[in-house]
Amino acid sequence: MISIKSEREISLLEEAGNIVYKTHCYLKPFIKAGITTKELDKLGEDFIRQCGATPSFKGYDGFPAAICTSVNQEVVHGIPSNRKLKNGDIITLDIGACFKGYHGDSAWTYAVGEVDDSKKYLMEHTEKSLFVGLNEIKPGKRIGDIGAAIEEYATSHKLGVIKELVGHGVGTDVHEEPDVPNYGKRGTGPILKEGMVIAVEPMLTLGSPEICILDDDWTIETEDYSLSAHYEHTVVVTKDGYKILTGGKNG
Repeated sequence: MISIKSEREISLLEEAGNIVYKTHCYLKPFIKAGITTKELDKLGEDFIRQCGATPSFKGYDGFPAAICTSVNQEVVHGIPSNRKLKNGDIITLDIGACFKGYHGDSAWTYAVGEVDDSKKYLMEHTEKSLFVGLNEIKPGKRIGDIGAAIEEYATSHKLGVIKELVGHGVGTDVHEEPDVPNYGKRGTGPILKEGMVIAVEPMLTLGSPEICILDDDWTIETEDYSLSAHYEHTVVVTKDGYKILTGGKNG
């Protein structure tokens, strides 16, 4: 069931989202060659807790860390480890924070040092596809309008759209109804209504959109090892559009 959030709930979701945004801002200067993904995870968890929140992902269905750290061809759910980042890598930090029972959720892909033009292209147009999708949001529109806009933008820029992974509603659970795919047909899917809170999160690739899950049962990467980027904001549907709850542009 898709829930409509009250003003009180939206204010708590906005506070949770703001903590997520501030965590991204805090971690960005640490994203350099030589740091391990486990060190980023520890920094992120400590910061979230200092803000009076708890990490949404830690223990979620058994996930062992506070944030997801997905590098290069890894799409989502990368488990932090002793892996050191290298100059030229790209890394997606997917961060969730729970504040007084309500969640914020945002992912962003970052360059490690200097990256080549293909990685810049992927990051630029995956980020742009997020805002193309968000710009479809207003009461009376449909979930399919968001996915259609993202898919049209991605395919026009020759990027692969991963279809098995989707956005979602956000509230007292970090993953609620409805699903928000990054593809679809306009005029289909649930109707957007004022007070709905959803996470829109395009995950695009430079190559094939086919994915596989690794032996750790969490990390998902592209089957052809092509690079992947991921950008996500949690937003609330307003009377005339939408409002981002997870801050401004993090990149």
